[in-house]
Amino acid sequence: MAADSSVERILAGLDPEQRTAVTAPAGPVCILAGAGTGKTRAITHRIAYRVLSGEVAARHVLAVTFTARAAAEMRARLGALGVPGVQARTFHGAALRQVRYFSSRLLSGREMPELLDSKVRLVTLAAAKVGLRTDRAAARDLAGEIEWAKSSLVEPGEYVVAAAKALRETPHDPARVAEVFAGYEQIKRANGVIDFEDMLRAAVWGIEDHPDVGDQIRNQYRHFVVDEYQDVNPLQQRLLDAWLGGRDDLTVVGDASQTIYSFTGATSAHLIDFPRQRRDTVVVRLVRDYRSTPQVVGLANAVIRQARGTEARLRLELVGQRPPGAEPDLRIFADEPAEAAAVAARCRDLIAAGTPAREIAILFRTNAQSEAYEKALAEAEVAYQVQGAERFFERTEIRQALIALRVATRSTPGETPLVEAVVDALSAVGWAPDQPPPGGAARERWEALAALVQLAEEYASTPVVLPIGEAATVERPVSLADFCAELSRRAAAQHVPTVDGVTLASLHSAKGLEWDSVFLVGLSDGTLPTSYAKTAEQVEEERRLLYVGVTRAREWLWLSYASARSPGGRARRPCRFLPQFDRSGGTRAAEAPGAGGRKPERRRTQIISCRICGATLLAGADRKLGRCADCPSDLDTELLDRLRDWRSRVAAVQKVPAYVIFTDATVVALAERRPTRSQELLAIAGIGPRKLGLYGDAVLALVAGAGVDDVLLTDG
Repeated sequence: MAADSSVERILAGLDPEQRTAVTAPAGPVCILAGAGTGKTRAITHRIAYRVLSGEVAARHVLAVTFTARAAAEMRARLGALGVPGVQARTFHGAALRQVRYFSSRLLSGREMPELLDSKVRLVTLAAAKVGLRTDRAAARDLAGEIEWAKSSLVEPGEYVVAAAKALRETPHDPARVAEVFAGYEQIKRANGVIDFEDMLRAAVWGIEDHPDVGDQIRNQYRHFVVDEYQDVNPLQQRLLDAWLGGRDDLTVVGDASQTIYSFTGATSAHLIDFPRQRRDTVVVRLVRDYRSTPQVVGLANAVIRQARGTEARLRLELVGQRPPGAEPDLRIFADEPAEAAAVAARCRDLIAAGTPAREIAILFRTNAQSEAYEKALAEAEVAYQVQGAERFFERTEIRQALIALRVATRSTPGETPLVEAVVDALSAVGWAPDQPPPGGAARERWEALAALVQLAEEYASTPVVLPIGEAATVERPVSLADFCAELSRRAAAQHVPTVDGVTLASLHSAKGLEWDSVFLVGLSDGTLPTSYAKTAEQVEEERRLLYVGVTRAREWLWLSYASARSPGGRARRPCRFLPQFDRSGGTRAAEAPGAGGRKPERRRTQIISCRICGATLLAGADRKLGRCADCPSDLDTELLDRLRDWRSRVAAVQKVPAYVIFTDATVVALAERRPTRSQELLAIAGIGPRKLGLYGDAVLALVAGAGVDDVLLTDG
């Protein structure tokens, strides 16, 4: 009975599609899960359902994903569901554990080689050996190319042909890259070290070439779940096949529309071909989006609806489940500094209105775009953090701070309050609890160290409990030594304290994350899609990158681009994936067949900018007002009353509705902008030469302070 109640608890609250995925029978199951549709919920509940119903044992399940964070979240959710003991790891983490465990058998008693953290140093040496001088950036590019080749099961002698077939943009002539690749492998072997791809290959080799090892691993792991299956590369698929050993108890979860890592060797082909390659596959589609408002979901669908190519065959039409929200905010700016300044100002306004800074993200296509936003946020005094840089405890300033804290434990009196002790210790590395310094890098460093102080404040609120007998305890304040021990523990677990600031991130590093408010910036052709996207497949991946960005937003979404990089610079076109942006540079003009069936030339709509923030105005009402709907109004309410009174009396005389004279939006625009010349009247949308001739003098007189009776008497 208890088992039945546990199973019912697992099924409670699932939507029909999630329930189908959770209760699907053993065997191949393919869950196509759109962004925000609860894929992690589905797969963790599927594991829990099978364990609690007695179908499988937790120790026989291996769940694999792509980041340590995702694996940790999976383990935490399974624990909360009452199912501890399931192995949830990354591909590399699982392979490393297995190779270490069986190293005595695989290596005949020899020590396991050291694992390289980075290829860059050895790649630099290999390049020098073949006469290729490289700086650190060039070495990183070569290392990335070697990683792609090894992940794609390509050997040095096969690289030139494989790179040509894959249409790789190689950092050097492919033949030279192949030479560096071969040299890297030689240096690596000579130094007795291995890289992460070698680790996966060693796991495959251990299973395929050592039957006793293969049998033991397959006896241990009998049921497999793979998350983000669209991101699997050929080497990872080879390892998965080795684990399976021909068995079919495999659940895969993925979304072909979120395939954005093909440059690393990832391919959605395994997801796309899964049902065809495995008979009797149960395919479940999760399309109910619980993350984003229907307005955000609608834009995401509009972006991906135009997709072409193989991934588009598994395209999902999401259905928003949240209450309605604001329409996505589309903005066009004259140049990048204006765009960045407007974004920073809006971030400041959102925070002032109650949105936590950590729930705001600014996303861009390339890391090089970050600098303008770091500068603008610093000038607006908005705290921020950069996603995708070094891990918190690997940062130079944090390593220096940890040393300073440990040194300070020797001289700090035990009764010193923790926060005071931490602040004093950090002064040794140049940190002071004042306003953060200007400049992106300096501010980021200050915020990182400030996060240590914030962590100390949180940690100080929990006293240390000491036993003094069988049933008695005593509390004492935490010391600096206690805090250092806690930091060491967190560093080992890569438990990063959150800096409470706006997140700056590339679209690639934003994958898997979400925020209440998201700014998608720099959406110009040449940036998104990047100018390096030459083939149809590469352009489609850029479209999917935008789709990923849109689906990061829960409640509020801003999309913008700058017509030029710098003031007075060369004009650029907006992102081709957003039909709401007019590719000619103005708002989109209607196209219809003209005489003789020919389409007329596109008519450019006059570009009108917001007089408050400088954004190009797209909506008709905003264009009349001359400002964005949510920018501050400078309305003269007394003038508005006189204009409305005048309009209604003129309309009564002419026996026409009031809006025929001027619409409400035009009247409000007059009361806000208060024109003093005919030319300024004509600048207001809704007032053309005809209405200027009919009503121009009267309106200018009213703006100048004349009474309605005086104006009507003059007109009469």
